Amino acid sequence: FSAGNTGATVVAAHSAFGMIAGVDRPALATTIPTRDRAAVLVDVGANAECRPQHLVQFATMGTVYARVALGLERPRVGLLSIGEEETKGNDLTREAHRLLKAGPLTFIGNLEARDVYSGQADVIVCDGFTGNIVLKVSEGLVEMVEDVLREEMRTGVASLRSFFSRRGLRELRRRVDYSEYGGAPLIGVAGLCIVGHGRSSAKAVQNAVAMASRLAACDFVERIEREIAATRVCHH
Repeated sequence: FSAGNTGATVVAAHSAFGMIAGVDRPALATTIPTRDRAAVLVDVGANAECRPQHLVQFATMGTVYARVALGLERPRVGLLSIGEEETKGNDLTREAHRLLKAGPLTFIGNLEARDVYSGQADVIVCDGFTGNIVLKVSEGLVEMVEDVLREEMRTGVASLRSFFSRRGLRELRRRVDYSEYGGAPLIGVAGLCIVGHGRSSAKAVQNAVAMASRLAACDFVERIEREIAATRVCHH
C-alpha cells in the first residue's frame, strides 16, 4: 500500500512484482458510486496513452475486480466515449469497441460521460488520461456541492430542512468517500498493490490494508491470469 506519488508507486510495483502474463500495462481501478450500487472505473491514471488491446485487458481485469470487490457474477462493461454509437469517438475507442464486442465479456457498448454514475455499467473502461480527469472533476464537484450545502445550512432559516440536508450530506459523503474503499488496486502487476489517495486518512489506510487482505485471500492475481488467458484464446 502507498499513499505516495502514483507514478513512483506504479514503477516500484512493476519492478518488484513484474507483470501478469498477457498483460502489457498495469491499470488503476477505482470504485465509484452510481445510482444503484458501486461500479469500477479503470484506468484512472497509470497510462496516459493506450492502445485498443490495452483497454480490452483493462476491461478483463476490471471484470475480475468487480466480481471480487462488488460481488457481481456478470459485470456489465461499458467503454467511455463521446457518443453511444460505435462509430463515435477516436481511433482508440472505435477499435477497442470492435475488440470488446467480439470478446467474451458482457459488453454493453459505449458510455457517455454523463452516464458514468447512472448505474448502466459495472465496469467503465477508458485510458488513464481520461479516467484521471473524470476522477478529479468528480472530486471537485463533490467538494463544491458540500460547500454550497454548508453555506445554505448556515444562512437557511428552516432548521428542519437544515437537519435533513445535514443527514443527506453525510450520506452523500459516505457514498463518494474514497476512504470507504481505501484506494485503487494497481491491477496487471503480478502481486498486490493498492494506491491510496495523497490525503489518505487512518480509516483509508485501514480499509486499503483490509482490501489487500481480501484480494490475497481470494487469489485475485491468479484469477486475473486465468481470465486474461481465456480472453487471449477467444481473440486468437
